[in-house]
Amino acid sequence: MSSSRSVRKLEVVSPVPADIDIANSVEPFHISEIAKDLNLSSNHYDLYGKYKAKVLLSVLDELQRSEDGYYVVVGGITPTPLGEGKSTTTVGLCQALGAFLDKKVVTCLRQPSQGPTFGIKGGAAGGGYSQVIPMDEFNLHLTGDIHAITAANNLLAAAIDTRIFHESSQSDKALFNRLCPPNKEGKRKFSDIMFRRLKKLGISKTQPEDLTPEEVKKFARLDIDPNSITWRRVMDVNDRFLRKITVGQGPEEKGMVRETGFDISVASEIMAVLALTTSLADMRERLGKMVIGNSKAGDPITADDLGVGGALTVLMKDAINPTLMQTLEGTPVLVHAGPFANIAHGNSSIVADKIALKLVGPGGFVVTEAGFGADIGTEKFMNIKCRYSGLIPQCAIIVATIRALKMHGGGPEVVAGKPLDHAYVNENVSLVEAGCVNLARHIANTKAYGVNVVVAVNKFSTDTEAEMNVVRNAALAAGAYDAVICTHHAHGGKGAVDLGVAVQRACENVKQPLKYLYPLDISIKEKIEAIARSYGASGVEYTEQAEKQIEMYSRQGFSGLPICMAKTQYSFSHTASEKGAPSGFILPIRDVRASIGAGFIYPLVGTMSTMPGLPTRPCFYEIDLDTTTGKVIGLS
Repeated sequence: MSSSRSVRKLEVVSPVPADIDIANSVEPFHISEIAKDLNLSSNHYDLYGKYKAKVLLSVLDELQRSEDGYYVVVGGITPTPLGEGKSTTTVGLCQALGAFLDKKVVTCLRQPSQGPTFGIKGGAAGGGYSQVIPMDEFNLHLTGDIHAITAANNLLAAAIDTRIFHESSQSDKALFNRLCPPNKEGKRKFSDIMFRRLKKLGISKTQPEDLTPEEVKKFARLDIDPNSITWRRVMDVNDRFLRKITVGQGPEEKGMVRETGFDISVASEIMAVLALTTSLADMRERLGKMVIGNSKAGDPITADDLGVGGALTVLMKDAINPTLMQTLEGTPVLVHAGPFANIAHGNSSIVADKIALKLVGPGGFVVTEAGFGADIGTEKFMNIKCRYSGLIPQCAIIVATIRALKMHGGGPEVVAGKPLDHAYVNENVSLVEAGCVNLARHIANTKAYGVNVVVAVNKFSTDTEAEMNVVRNAALAAGAYDAVICTHHAHGGKGAVDLGVAVQRACENVKQPLKYLYPLDISIKEKIEAIARSYGASGVEYTEQAEKQIEMYSRQGFSGLPICMAKTQYSFSHTASEKGAPSGFILPIRDVRASIGAGFIYPLVGTMSTMPGLPTRPCFYEIDLDTTTGKVIGLS
C-alpha cells in the first residue's frame, strides 16, 4: 500500500451504527491533503473551510495533453422505493480501489438536494462504512452551487414577467428608447448582449438610430405568449403548496395575473446546463440559448432575447468548479451538479469527470453514478452525457439486491417506512430466480453500448448463499462480464475488493467502441421509439398535445437533440406496479418538452412531479444540532 496516500484505516463495528454516527466518528483529513494526493497544488483550488475545496477549470487546460484513466459508470436494476445502494456501492468501490488495491481513483457524485434531506429520503452521501464526509456538509449547503442555480433561475423568471409587464403598457418607440437609453452625449448604443438578438433577427446594423420602425418593433417587442411560458420559479425545499400559484396580484402589477408554479431547484434547466457544460464559454452559450416560451407568432424566446444570459453566467461562475471532498477511507471525491433523473438526465457533471480522468491518469479509475435504474440513468449517461463529453466508458456496473429481485419475482409490495414482508427477510430462491428477468434485461441493454457489465450484489445480513448463487449464475448467463457479492456497507472498502478486481479486469479487457442507442439525425419520434423498445414496449402512442409539441420543436429546428425520457423509475414500463421485465406494452407519451440550453428533448410518460411534498413525519424531526460540540445529529 502506498504510504504517500491519505488512507484512513476504519475501525468497523457490528451491527453497523447510524450513518451520521459513523461519519461523526471519523476526523476528516484537511482537504489540502486529499488535493496533494491528486498532485493538485494550492493554485489549482479554492478552499471552502477545512474539508471542501473548489477545483478550478484551469486544471483541465494544464492537463489537456495527459491521458485519461478508466471510466466506470454505476447504474442499477429497477429499484424498490428503499433504493438498492448505488451511491454506497460507488463509494465502497472507490474505497476498495484506493485504500486496498492502491489505485489512483476519484469518485464523481451528484450534489443532493436539501428537499429530500429534510423530507422522506434523507441524504445521499452513501451509507454505513462507505460514505462521503463530512456527511452534513455534503447533504446541506456544500459550496452553494444549488443556491446559485436558485438565484439564476429566479432572476430569469423575474425578467420574463417584468418584460411582459413593460411591453403591455408602452409603445414600440418608448420601449426601444428605454432599452437603448441615450448616454451623456445624447448617443444611443446597443449593449453587447443585444447584438445576439439582432443577429437572430437578421439585422446587421450596429447603431440604434439606423433601425427602421419595423426593425425597432421586431427588436424591442418580444411579444411573449403568457400561455406558452415553461419557465417556473424554484426553491430547494419540498413544498407541495407551491406547485401551482398565481403571480401578479399586487395593485402595481395592473392586473397582470397568471398561473405558474415552483419546481425544486434541482429540476431547473440551469442545473442540467451545469451538468452538461464542457467549459465556461460553453456554459455562457447554453444559458443564453435556454428557451422560456414562445412569442405569439410561435418563435422561441431565449434568455439572451431577454438580455439576461450574461448575468446568469456571472451568478454561475463559481458553481462551474467541482467540489473536492473525501470518503471515510480518505479517497478523493468530486461532487458536482445534481440534475433530476426523470425530467433531466440524472448524472453528475461532465467537467468533474473530465478533470478526474486527467488527475487519475492511465491505470487510474473514475467511478461515477447514474440516477435511478440503468433503463433511465445509464441510458441517459450513454446517449446524452457521453455524446456531449466525447468520453468513452469501459465498464458499467449494475447494482442489484436480493430484496429488489424478490420484488421483481412477484414478492409483496415494498413500501418506504413499513417493515419488510416475511418473504424479503427469509430465504426464497424461487422468488429471486423469477426476479432475475429484470437484471437480465438491464444487462442486455447496457452491454449493447459496447461496455463490459459487472453486476454488484449489495449484500444484506438476511441474504443467503443459495440466493446469491442464483443471482451470480443468472448474471453470467445474461452476458455479464462478472458478478460479485459486496459487503461495503458493513465493511467499507474491504467489502468491495472483489468488485474492484472485477472492474479492473473489465476495464482492461473491453473490446468494442461505444455504440449509442440511436443516431441524432433521425426524427424525434424515431428516437423516442428506439428508447421505448429498450424498455420492452411494442409501440408508442402520443396524445394530441405531444404530437403538437413534436411538430413545433421539429419546425423550430430542435429535432437533432438527444431524448431524455421522463418516466417512472419503478418499472421498465410506464406503470410503476409492473415489475420484472414487462413487454408488449404501448408506451404513452403525454407531453413533450424541451431543455434547449441543456440540449435535450424530454417526453413525459405519465405525470411527473417536479416539486416533491413532505410526509406526515419528515426527516427534519430527527435533525438537530449538538450545541456543545456544534455537530449535526440525526441526518440520515
